[in-house]
This record gives sequence, structure tokens and C-alpha cells, in this order.
Amino acid sequence: MERQNITLSLPKSLLKRVKHLAVEKNSSVSGLLTQYLADLVEREETYQKAKKEHLVLLEEGFELGTNGSINWKRVDLHDR
Repeated sequence: MERQNITLSLPKSLLKRVKHLAVEKNSSVSGLLTQYLADLVEREETYQKAKKEHLVLLEEGFELGTNGSINWKRVDLHDR
């Protein structure tokens, strides 16, 4: 996989904490960021796919057994 360097500006206090986290996870800052960004992209793509599928379902509608006509009134369902 081809790679490209980027410049990232972080507050020093955050960078220090991230470096400690990377050591604890036996990784590098670059490795942590790469994994986090890959996970972020994967979650977004999964969400967009699910959203698209559900919008198609909503557009098609659902068969509720009424054959398109409702022959009851609300009051019949909620007898008081």
C-alpha cells in the first residue's frame, strides 16, 4: 500500500498523552492514528450503507395485511 506523510498539529499536552498511550499499546502515534482513522472510515461506510438500505425499505413500504385500505377507526382500537 502506498503511503503519504501528512503534517498534524496537536497541543503539546495531548501529544504527550498520545505518546504514552502508544507505548502502552506497543504502537506508534502514527500506528494509533492510522488504526483510528481506518476504523472511523469503516464505521462511516457501514452507517451509510445501512442508511441507504433502510431508506429503500421505507420507500417500498411494508405489507401490514390491510391490502391498502383501513376499515377501522382509532376509537375501535382504543376502547375506553
